[in-house]
Amino acid sequence: MAAGGNRPAGTLGAEVAAARERLAAAGIAGDEAGLDAVLLARHVLGWDAATWIARETEPVPPGFSEAYRALVARRARREPMGYLLGRVEFWGLELAVSPAVLIPRPESEIIVEAAVEVARGLPAPLIVDVGTGSGCLAVALASALPAARVLAVDVSEPALGVARRNAARHRVDRRIRFVRGDVLDPLRVEADLIVSNPPYVPKAERHHLQPEVRAYEPPEALFGGDDGLDVIRRLVAGAETRLRPGGWLIFELGVGQQPAVRALLERSGQWRRIDIRPDLQGIPRTAIAQRQTG
Repeated sequence: MAAGGNRPAGTLGAEVAAARERLAAAGIAGDEAGLDAVLLARHVLGWDAATWIARETEPVPPGFSEAYRALVARRARREPMGYLLGRVEFWGLELAVSPAVLIPRPESEIIVEAAVEVARGLPAPLIVDVGTGSGCLAVALASALPAARVLAVDVSEPALGVARRNAARHRVDRRIRFVRGDVLDPLRVEADLIVSNPPYVPKAERHHLQPEVRAYEPPEALFGGDDGLDVIRRLVAGAETRLRPGGWLIFELGVGQQPAVRALLERSGQWRRIDIRPDLQGIPRTAIAQRQTG
């Protein structure tokens, strides 16, 4: 890689500048390309941000270029940063991720926020996380609610393996039970709260997704049938009989799905309160429904 900018050739900064140019040429936006190039360098070096700032003008250490350029090449093929680094931050927690799981997004933190609001008044709530994936919701809720018990369900055994590691890392594994199963099928008792980030992307939208998503993330965690609502329909129907009276259902939905989701919830007559919260971009993102008490 050639040196970039005014950084002296043979330095870490020059190596990273060249990587930034390569990533930008691969279609990654300029600011993102620059950040990704630095994050990958720090990952190889094992440095934090302050160390990088202090030492980026140093000569390239032995072995760095080979490892770094291999990661840059993978990122240029649009492999997600979460998989390259093997971790992401969610709800203030560092979580392991792999290609077996969907990479947690910031907008899914709205689910945790809403769940904490309704569960804090309960003495020992039973929470069910449907489609747990990396375990981000289950681990975040178990961390935020020390009295809660959590059942985390997923159809994928590799995903459950990732989730178990995250629970152990954050020392909440004793309060989370991981079960392989489909939607709410494994639940045999009434829950106080059901949460989910279900697959909700319509199949026809596959080609409109970013390459990082379309080519790398698990399709079973993304696509929800022709209209994106296949799993959501089953989730709502199952919650009507598996939530205790007055219990809560909180789940994520896709762009433009608000009218259909609201109609689905209203049609059954089982829900006394229905709210759909927007994300930071103003997109209706999280459905919150309370089951009737009588």
